[in-house]
Amino acid sequence: MAPSPMIKTEVAAKANGTSKQAARKRFDGVFETLRDEIMADFTAKGMPPDAISWYKRNLEYNTPGGKLNRGLSVVDTVAILKGRELTEDEYFKAALLGWCVELLQAFFLVSDDMMDQSVTRRGQPCWFRVEGVGLLAINDSFMLESAIYFLLKKHFRQEAYYVDLLDLFHDITYLTEVGQLLDLITAPEDHVDLSKFSLERHRLIVVYKTAYYSFHLPVALAMHMCGIPSSSSPSSSFDPYKAAQDILIPLGEYFQVQDDFLDFAGTPEQIGKVGTDILDNKCSWCVNTALALASPEQRAVLDANYGRKDAEKERAVKAVYEELQIRERYAAYEEGAYKKIMGLIEQIPETPTADGSPVLKKEVFKVFLDKIYKRTK
Repeated sequence: MAPSPMIKTEVAAKANGTSKQAARKRFDGVFETLRDEIMADFTAKGMPPDAISWYKRNLEYNTPGGKLNRGLSVVDTVAILKGRELTEDEYFKAALLGWCVELLQAFFLVSDDMMDQSVTRRGQPCWFRVEGVGLLAINDSFMLESAIYFLLKKHFRQEAYYVDLLDLFHDITYLTEVGQLLDLITAPEDHVDLSKFSLERHRLIVVYKTAYYSFHLPVALAMHMCGIPSSSSPSSSFDPYKAAQDILIPLGEYFQVQDDFLDFAGTPEQIGKVGTDILDNKCSWCVNTALALASPEQRAVLDANYGRKDAEKERAVKAVYEELQIRERYAAYEEGAYKKIMGLIEQIPETPTADGSPVLKKEVFKVFLDKIYKRTK
């Protein structure tokens, strides 16, 4: 499960009057506390020093170090929903849930890198390629996932929404694994078969592999922590959790389509890397759009050149993209996606409930959308 680059979140930093760097440093500090709690429990089980050292290294190598946008999104959303600066306890709990999302991400990445036989991750060797690790990384990925449930039990077992947190993590994990299966059987890097590609297959992969855990999960966790009920009142048919999902899944789809387009059209200076989707046989929005529009001659070019580790063949595919006006078609797609998502956001009622229950706020989604719309990196 290759990571999709997440939105750069700044809401928590602004809400607390701190810099973005200081907000990240505070968030990192919570990881250190949680790591120590995990290791204290592990040590108390009578584990020998080499096992203790291994697990600690696994946690530190694979969990922090990324952009942390998924985890920080939990903190940001809690701050928006509460509409004020968080107390120390509220911040800790929100950050803890954020780190649980990052642990889930780490579990996915360690296992995915083995499936893809990737070489590097976040500027360092993939965990399974570190000397002495190898296939032990399979069990290490399981231990990263298990740490989520240790932390939830330790800090949320007494909360009325504890079971909701467990259900959410279990459900989202399963949905992401479904997306991974779809991706693996559709676009293996070593076997190109464009007959398996389609815009609908791309949509399914994006929704299940990325949108649920990257967009829906952080917001839903924050909503549970803030006590937002499943309906705004006993007489209301409005379900805030369904409304949030109905916005966040299309938002995640839009983000990934945008990422696919930037892989083709963005410069290394813009996106911080050289795009490789064509070379790597990715089931990208660009190729699927091209396949839907291509003439027989253009289709032949795509079949002969897509997914090959050859710069000339990559240029041939890009030439077809230009002939089919992928840039203009993406611009039209982006405007349509923006209008659709904004329309869904505007349907959220923000009137106070009769019983004083917390309400879902439009700002949660507008912050996400504003960070994505027209981005170039």
